Amino acid sequence: MKIRYLLTNAYSVGGTIRTVFNQAGALAADHDVELISVFRTRDDLKFHLDPRVRLRALIDLRGPRWRHPVNAWLRHQPSRLIPRSEVRYATFSRLSDRKLVRFLTSLDDGVLVTTRPALNLLAARFAPPSVVRVAQEHMHLRSHKKALARQISRWYPRLDAVVTLTEADAAEYAAALNGSATRLAIIPNALTPTERAPAAVDGNIIVAAGRLTRQKGFDLLIEAFATVAAAHPDWQLRIYGDGNQRADLQSLIHRLHLYNHVFLMGGTTTLEQELAKGAIFALSSRAEGFAMVLTEAMAHGLSVVSFDCPNGPAEIITPGQDGLLVPAADIGALAAGIESLIADRALRESLGAAARQSVDRYDMDHIRPQWEDLFTELLATRTVPCPPGRALAARTVQGGKGSMGV
Repeated sequence: MKIRYLLTNAYSVGGTIRTVFNQAGALAADHDVELISVFRTRDDLKFHLDPRVRLRALIDLRGPRWRHPVNAWLRHQPSRLIPRSEVRYATFSRLSDRKLVRFLTSLDDGVLVTTRPALNLLAARFAPPSVVRVAQEHMHLRSHKKALARQISRWYPRLDAVVTLTEADAAEYAAALNGSATRLAIIPNALTPTERAPAAVDGNIIVAAGRLTRQKGFDLLIEAFATVAAAHPDWQLRIYGDGNQRADLQSLIHRLHLYNHVFLMGGTTTLEQELAKGAIFALSSRAEGFAMVLTEAMAHGLSVVSFDCPNGPAEIITPGQDGLLVPAADIGALAAGIESLIADRALRESLGAAARQSVDRYDMDHIRPQWEDLFTELLATRTVPCPPGRALAARTVQGGKGSMGV
């Protein structure tokens, strides 16, 4: 089958990009898979992409072509199609509006998988019914602003399927889509196919990873670790990732006199190697779409402690069996959970061993067939011919406002 993935920027770094690369690579063994990046911002990819996956960009920002006066003007005009309530609204422009609609209206067959609300909404509006349109949700519905959620309720019923990462999020989408014929499916993220070294259970390193944003709650983790470090000064916390809270987190580390204990390690494309250096993994997010990094840590045999935040950790961890789950945003409980693991090496070993077994269900060999089955079922229902209205849709973008009511 022909499968296309549409990403905002395949040349950046992030969990969505890595997840999509993994899926595309796994499916490319038996299918015709293409990855389309709206933007190209650098020469090389940050993550490995299976060479069987074709890759192209709609807007290559490296070359002089995009400095042409018309393109330069369009690039600096705000998008008329992307809702302002979309977190990445400022990334898009009139230029990307044109390129995206031209791409979407040019399709006439196969499966199109879009990977964030902005792209999902455009696929619902402009991709023809002859294409199977699948929206992939990498966060969860409640994480989106109310204005964006209204657009989702309005336009997603035109999609063939919405795929969520958790049962909790699927239930929320079922309520939002209110009886729509749009198929709802739950397919969790697969583990990155790689060799994994076992965790350094005898070590004294706690690992955390993610974007340095408020959502990831690293401020809460650092505050919790202040208590831990007072009782266990030989332990250290390493946080991997980049983001707009780096300066604030560094200030918090200094204010709490943790500069010899907590280290902001920066972003990495070799997280698997860094996870293996840890004895404990901590997840302190205020919210998650799934917490893929949690499954990656468990696959190394790390003992994990996590906030019971929406959504994901409670569907991944069986408390007391393969990890520890503590109340969301409870700094004291997080510190206590970490200290219990530090104090009990046998507990670290038993939880880590069980974790390694429990996340086998996220192996690509288990996840890939779920995607194939979904695509096959949806393609089997595709009998609608490509309508002539695609040109009208394109003219709407060129000459009209193209408003989504936001």
